[in-house]
Amino acid sequence: MERTCVETTKSTSITDAEIGEHEHRFCDYSLSKGIGTGNYVASDTFMAGGYLWAIYFYPDGKYVGENCVYVSLFIVLVSEGSDVRALFELSVLDQSDKGRHIVRTHFGRRLDDGPYALKRKGSMWGYKRFYRRSLFETSDHLKDDCLHVRCRVGVIKSRTLINSVVVPPKDIGQHFGKLLECGKGSDVSFDVKGETFLAHKLVLAARSPVFKAQFFGSMRNQNSMCIKVEDIEPHVFKVLLHFIYWDSLPNLEEPTEVDTEWSSTWMFRHLLSVAERYDLFPLLVAFVLFIETNTNPKSKP
Repeated sequence: MERTCVETTKSTSITDAEIGEHEHRFCDYSLSKGIGTGNYVASDTFMAGGYLWAIYFYPDGKYVGENCVYVSLFIVLVSEGSDVRALFELSVLDQSDKGRHIVRTHFGRRLDDGPYALKRKGSMWGYKRFYRRSLFETSDHLKDDCLHVRCRVGVIKSRTLINSVVVPPKDIGQHFGKLLECGKGSDVSFDVKGETFLAHKLVLAARSPVFKAQFFGSMRNQNSMCIKVEDIEPHVFKVLLHFIYWDSLPNLEEPTEVDTEWSSTWMFRHLLSVAERYDLFPLLVAFVLFIETNTNPKSKP
């Protein structure tokens, strides 16, 4: 009996962030003061999620009206892009080794509106009032006239994972078929015109409603250890049992002493009778398919 493997595939949609980090030291802060509101000092560009980014530091603030009260800090999309969704983090590092960094972050927190979306090249995220200048200039975040900034950018990407699992071929028919061949554990026998066939009630009942009723239902016979079968040829009954156990037909093309038994018309007529008798219509369907797929079925001239 031919066994075929079935390949089952499963896929999972995953949305995660491709993260890039960059650190930059803005030195000579005192010389950059007075460059004017809206003017910035830029870091080198860095890559995150397939895009180029940079840190913009505004010593006199980004927007007019702040009166240089605050320094501003932003992360900018430098390369071409549209609707780039990302998570951001900006940190001004404590340079006294006390670990008192100033951190503004999207990471590790719930975002009610989801990740920030940058519409185009030049779009940015950050804080116009990142640090009050009077406090900043006297803090441990400014040392040797330098500001040390670290940023993280996590670009949101969606992808699909495909996992292929090769499912072993179904071989339950193999197990039941071997059980029929060896006869081990059989609890019922059939006398068919002098030939004895051993079988298992549970297997027969699982496949045929008629056998189920005969062994466990309304037709139950207490003396059903040996059943005499009338009006069925031994060879046809053997085909019946083979189909019940193997869920397939035996080799109907093998030589036989009685050629008439292999006439498709003769076999069809007898299998039709058996299929109706035991409510096993799939048996008849299997035989019809066998006839259709065999170009030279044996038949009596």
